[in-house]
Amino acid sequence: MKTFTWLALIVALFLGVLISPFASSWLDGLERVAEDKNFWETEKAGPLVESPVPDYLFPGVTDERVATALAGAAGTLLTFAVAFALAAALRKRGK
Repeated sequence: MKTFTWLALIVALFLGVLISPFASSWLDGLERVAEDKNFWETEKAGPLVESPVPDYLFPGVTDERVATALAGAAGTLLTFAVAFALAAALRKRGK
């Protein structure tokens, strides 16, 4: 892998692990509208697919900041792996 790719991964992991525990706990835009318009509680069905890391907290870890940092690391590494595999497949296809 090229130096840029490694540096990008390191920066992304740094942000995902060290900065994500300090992210805002306020509702995001869609959740806020649902709460403001009073239909947040009327949801009947659950999610279509259960998240492996619900609410950005790694399961089984009791410390919330550590659980969020682990979720950030896992998400970063998974995204990198998918992007790397896709790039490799497209590179082979183009040759």
